[in-house]
Amino acid sequence: MLAFLARRIVTVFLPTLLGISILVFGAMRLIPGNFVDVLIGVGPDVSPQQRQAIAHSYGLDKPLPVQYLSWLGHTLEGNMGHSLRTGDPVTSEIVSRLPVTLELAALATVLSLLIAIPFGILSAVRRGGVIDLIVRLIGLLGLSVPNFLLATMLVLFVSTRWNVLPTTGFVPVSGGIWPNIKSLILPAISLGALLAASVMRMTRSALLEELGKEYLTVARAKGLTNRAVVLRHALRNALVPVITVIGIQTGYLLGGTVIVEQIFALPGIGRLALDSVLQRDYPLVQGTTLFIAAAFVLVNLLTDVIYGFVDPRIRTGRS
Repeated sequence: MLAFLARRIVTVFLPTLLGISILVFGAMRLIPGNFVDVLIGVGPDVSPQQRQAIAHSYGLDKPLPVQYLSWLGHTLEGNMGHSLRTGDPVTSEIVSRLPVTLELAALATVLSLLIAIPFGILSAVRRGGVIDLIVRLIGLLGLSVPNFLLATMLVLFVSTRWNVLPTTGFVPVSGGIWPNIKSLILPAISLGALLAASVMRMTRSALLEELGKEYLTVARAKGLTNRAVVLRHALRNALVPVITVIGIQTGYLLGGTVIVEQIFALPGIGRLALDSVLQRDYPLVQGTTLFIAAAFVLVNLLTDVIYGFVDPRIRTGRS
């Protein structure tokens, strides 16, 4: 397992982060305008010499390869630099916003799995029935509706018209557990809809495939009830591909927080990343994006490890 883990880190984790760092660094420089323009505006009252002096003070006048290598070297040492806007360390900015994003992602994952797996099992067992049709329709809608549209509709109806839950804002745990959960329910639903739909459909299809295999006929011949056959035998094997889907989609949750946190005004990493893009805060954009990418790859790496325990052929490289 250690050899398998080391191989995944060398062949997937490190090259992915290096590639993302290059793409983010280059993409930010392609956006019209720069930090100096955002800082002092584009009026004629500022001379080119003054702009050059400001750019020099932030190190923005150096060649792009030099800027990238300098940032990469400091990042490898654990120093992602300082925010151009506030002057605070990028790491401290990320750490201060991390609890909100983690809590949102965790709540979205829990709600999604509590809904998706039971209904996926029910849909497979009642194949062709009314429940199966409803579950498949809900799954299709969950895959089709983008999270920003779902979030907008939830704000419009649940919060604005029905006044059931707060529209925007975040209440920390110190302000009470229930107020904290209430402030995250709608964002969690918006964020976890895609995960719930994907897991529900995969659970249904994987369980249907298992239910048609011969070993279950033997289990029934031994006198086991249909409930025991489904839950103790078929479901255990059906969860192998479901684990993969959960791992991949959970990683995507972190990327989805950028839009959801902005809509619901949550002070998380996603909103920090979007604000830093609008302000052309290069170190903060690079730091937050690299952090989200690292979290995504780590989740997938953990999924590979779990999958390797479930199926030894994965970690040994055999077919």
